[in-house]
Amino acid sequence: MKRTYVQARINGEDRDFLCEPRQSLLEVLREELGLTGSKEGCNNGNCGACSVLMNGRVVNACCILGVEADGADITTIEGIARGDRLHPLQQAFLEEAALQCGICTPGFIVSAKALLDREPDADEHRIRFWLSGNLCRCTGYDKIIRAVQRAASQLQESQA
Repeated sequence: MKRTYVQARINGEDRDFLCEPRQSLLEVLREELGLTGSKEGCNNGNCGACSVLMNGRVVNACCILGVEADGADITTIEGIARGDRLHPLQQAFLEEAALQCGICTPGFIVSAKALLDREPDADEHRIRFWLSGNLCRCTGYDKIIRAVQRAASQLQESQA
């Protein structure tokens, strides 16, 4: 099958890749670019495990074609940390024990980052609403919500 040339900015780095027109962005990230942090859960956009930021918006990478990434700015879970330092969201997920099997964790963190970038003082209701597109089968959601709240407080304190 014919492969298409795509150029995108992924995790702050200009990347070129070839992909088949039918390949999802998730497949391209994992198989072509070796970015395996985004997970395949449902492969139909219902679970949020594959959530990435595309041009600043949360998208399900399983529902976007790789060719649609041409010219886009994409951030995956691998692009959330600052070098060797975890992002406050990642650290809060560890401290609040907001993960178990880890399949859903990257999607929750990416989605929560998008929220806190827009609404740094989001309350519990907004956090629950914003994360409603992400499903977890292991932890329940209270620990996840507490982790996002903790990270929000830390981010606000660091900016004060």
